[in-house]
Amino acid sequence: MPSQEPVELPDPGQARTIDSLVGRLRQLKVYAGDPSFETVKERVNAAWTAAGRPAGELAGKTTVVDCFRPGRRRLNIDLVTAVVEALHPDPGYVAQWRQALRVVAGSGQAASQVRVQENLPSHEDGFTGRVNEQGTLLTALRGAAVPVAVIAGMAGVGKTRLAVEVGRQLGPFDRTLFVDLRGFHPDQPPAEPAAVLDGFLRLLGVPGQQMPHELAARSAAFRQRLAGQRVLVVLDNAADENQVLPLLPGTADAVTLVTSRRTLTGLRTVAHVMLGIFTSDEAHRLLLQAAPDGPVGGDPLAATRIAERCGHLPLALGLIAGHIRAKPGWTLTDHADRLDERHRLRRIDTGVELAFDLSYRHLPPEAQRLLRFLALHPGQQPDLYAAAALAGTDVAGAAELVRVLRHNHLVLTTAPGRYALHDLVRAYAAGRASDEDPPPEHRAALARLFGYYLATAAAAMDLLFPGEAAWRPKIEPPETPLPQLADPDAALGWLEAERPTVIAMAVYAADNGWPQVVNPLSALLYRYLLGGNTGDALIVYGAARESARRVGDRAAEAYALRGIGVTHLVLGGFEPGSEYLEQALALFQSVGDVPGQARTLTNLGMAEERLGMASAIERHKQALALFQELGDATNEARSLLNIGLTEERLGQVDAAVERYSQALEMFRQGGDRHGVAAAARDLGTIEVKLGRFDAAEEHLDEALAGFRYLSNREAEAWTLASIGNLDVARGRAAAAVERFERALDMHQEIGSRHGQAWTLNALGESELAAGRPAAAVSLHSTAHDIAVEIGVGDEQARANAGLGHAHRELGEPDVARRRFERALDLFTELGMPDADGVRAALRKLR
Repeated sequence: MPSQEPVELPDPGQARTIDSLVGRLRQLKVYAGDPSFETVKERVNAAWTAAGRPAGELAGKTTVVDCFRPGRRRLNIDLVTAVVEALHPDPGYVAQWRQALRVVAGSGQAASQVRVQENLPSHEDGFTGRVNEQGTLLTALRGAAVPVAVIAGMAGVGKTRLAVEVGRQLGPFDRTLFVDLRGFHPDQPPAEPAAVLDGFLRLLGVPGQQMPHELAARSAAFRQRLAGQRVLVVLDNAADENQVLPLLPGTADAVTLVTSRRTLTGLRTVAHVMLGIFTSDEAHRLLLQAAPDGPVGGDPLAATRIAERCGHLPLALGLIAGHIRAKPGWTLTDHADRLDERHRLRRIDTGVELAFDLSYRHLPPEAQRLLRFLALHPGQQPDLYAAAALAGTDVAGAAELVRVLRHNHLVLTTAPGRYALHDLVRAYAAGRASDEDPPPEHRAALARLFGYYLATAAAAMDLLFPGEAAWRPKIEPPETPLPQLADPDAALGWLEAERPTVIAMAVYAADNGWPQVVNPLSALLYRYLLGGNTGDALIVYGAARESARRVGDRAAEAYALRGIGVTHLVLGGFEPGSEYLEQALALFQSVGDVPGQARTLTNLGMAEERLGMASAIERHKQALALFQELGDATNEARSLLNIGLTEERLGQVDAAVERYSQALEMFRQGGDRHGVAAAARDLGTIEVKLGRFDAAEEHLDEALAGFRYLSNREAEAWTLASIGNLDVARGRAAAAVERFERALDMHQEIGSRHGQAWTLNALGESELAAGRPAAAVSLHSTAHDIAVEIGVGDEQARANAGLGHAHRELGEPDVARRRFERALDLFTELGMPDADGVRAALRKLR
């Protein structure tokens, strides 16, 4: 009997997984009268053609069928939305689907993760054909004022290979930057330009802690870094002009090659090449290169038949060429007959699918299996350890399987030891995985993969932050091999290299029912993420929170909320940070998690201290008592530092010195390098105020070296500011200004609004001391605006006091009085001894 038509339209908003969305899509098809897939394809393509989409970008029947296939890891949002519109063209309903797709697929988060590389992809076989196109590009780019060129064409036509070949012929270059922008990825959204620039700038030597947060600032920093260098930039697989524009270097020394399935006529270029399929001569040349001495066989037109069966598409012909090389005893006629036979038996629609199928069937079973599992990988460009985990083998075994896949042109080498799948190969392999592997095997492969990343991340964090190892989650060693990280530099290098992958893994794990992955991963990476990767931190902790909510794990949700809250504190958002931390504390208390309560109380104390709340010191003392109860010496020492900071602000200098000294000794005994650096900085800062300049210099130098070793740029910036205060106290005004300006640059690069306010005030005080009150007014005014914006009372008070002094020097007593009065109110409200100095300044005005 035919299935009964659903009574109501399926609601996409109720879906929580991709499979659930696919199920609703199938219900929608039935609701719409169950049209054939061919009909759906025709409706989609008619709408796209009317919208101006070129023929090379239209949907195939198999691609449409895949939208309805369960077991998909990702969905093409544009295509599924078009399918929905073809089945039920109500704008409001289509909008519901688009939103549901974005939520379930996590497109905003996935778009913020992209892997860039500093080398060009390599191919085992040589380059052939495209003589005219090469000549056009080389002639136009050599000597151009702004050498930018676009290579456009359909999928599989060889755009990337041509770009790589042209880039090599234009070389050598000082630097090479390559990125797959994922403009037409079958499962992932296009990469965000800001994420691409993040990767490029890191390759150019900008640490994550210095990364500008705004897209425009990143573009400017990118252009500045490239100035004076001869650079090749390849922007592969671009979606549209808006994705490309922020990534253009815009200098005569930087050659930029853009590839896309769209024409991108909105870009200003010196050459625009539309790449078509191979000519008959080019196709024959490629096939003859595969077997230059091989016999043709009984059909002298065998090469023509092969080319026609492959649609003259370079990708398909390259796969067949690999098959020809692997069968030295076959004639070209044998290969042509085999293609015809496969086409009859499989009824495959396109030449590229036929080529994939033939190459795939030729592989050994273990290589087939690895290809299918590589399509499951949540990130980009896995290494051999990831391949070994997916395959469940050792590194040598994985290397041999990858070699087979590379030999058959199914895997690309993107960098030494890193590999990638062409979009079309990934889509094909994902389809094969859905058809051939039961879901438990997929889950087992992913479990091995996640085990590799979790265990290596844990080892890296233990090397970088050994003093905190006791309160990070314990990760069971996996059965598959792990890289040996010999020292902290190797650990940091692994984290930086795999950062896009582990972030994508966290999002995937949260979206697909892996709380046992995203929760420990977010806890493991806490210190690394907050050391300068705050954008990634918000993604990871946001994913962990959603995962915890789905399964009702209140303890895990509390830890995620704490991560979100602390990230806001790092960025200077003390009020929103406090709100998240209050929620976390309530959850920790409800589940009886004492360590979680203690750490959250510490974070709340820090936030409330910056907001000028009297409860700050009580929070720190509560945390201290809990850490002592738990026997957690590391965090007990941190609580002592926090209490000391609050006492210092309140003028209780002797008590603060005692706390700092005690904490420093505890950190030294525990071997906590981060703690030693933090305590040395705080002790050195207060010693400046006490006039103990030699001791202060020793402690501050130790702190600066420690933070630089740990690549903690935020802490380094604060330490530089403290050294600037020491220079001021010793009468070295020029040196102080230099320190403050460097600290300000770092705070701006990191995005620390609090740090910017503090350092601008310090620079304002320096300008006033140098007899430049007008400059001081400008600096203090900016500091005041930032401090008001983030709600930091002490820096507001300090800015008002500085403005009072500056306006007094400018002969504006009324303005000065108003500023002093506001500063006095704030300092008095905060209970800070600085109020006494402001009272004295007011008395002098009267």
